[in-house]
Amino acid sequence: MTIDTNNFKDKLLAEKTLVEKELSTVARKNPENPGDFEPVPDTDERPAERDEVADKLESFEENIAITRQLEARLGEINSALDALQSGTYGKCSVCENDIEIERLEANPSATTCKAHMK
Repeated sequence: MTIDTNNFKDKLLAEKTLVEKELSTVARKNPENPGDFEPVPDTDERPAERDEVADKLESFEENIAITRQLEARLGEINSALDALQSGTYGKCSVCENDIEIERLEANPSATTCKAHMK
């Protein structure tokens, strides 16, 4: 099977840009580990009432969950881009057969064929 890698590379790069943009709304790059993101708390300087503190804590917890999901997706995208570079893109990580084009169209960072989906 011949895969149009340029098409999938474009899709992956576009999704990477979108994920990084979304990450920037809830997190910042960890200065000690540039490949990592850390959730950003609400840093309002004025004294807060008890309900406001609870709301900020809940918002921060949501940012943690969102950051984890987006970081995981970014990792999948980066792995797919690495596979494009190494020439292993489109091969199932379990059986090493070609991943179906329809599957790659639906999820360009897929690492398994339909038979080995989680």
